[in-house]
Amino acid sequence: MSEDKSTLGNMVDAAKAKINEGADRARAAGHDLASHVGSNPAENAMDKAQATEDRAKAELHNRQANAEYTEGKSEAKDGDGR
Repeated sequence: MSEDKSTLGNMVDAAKAKINEGADRARAAGHDLASHVGSNPAENAMDKAQATEDRAKAELHNRQANAEYTEGKSEAKDGDGR
């Protein structure tokens, strides 16, 4: 986030972050599923760890999206929109 970013730029970045969040959550779900259907305990544990990592990434992208949206909304109300 930068102060010279336009309202549109902030909203585009917020949308990108939400898309990334969705992709991370989908990967986490895939790893969760794999951890339950696999027969190798070591691979199952690795899938569980990867799912946890993907959920953490999703949360970071969610926070980024919220921050970008808030900044863009503020710029639209208070700034000149550029």
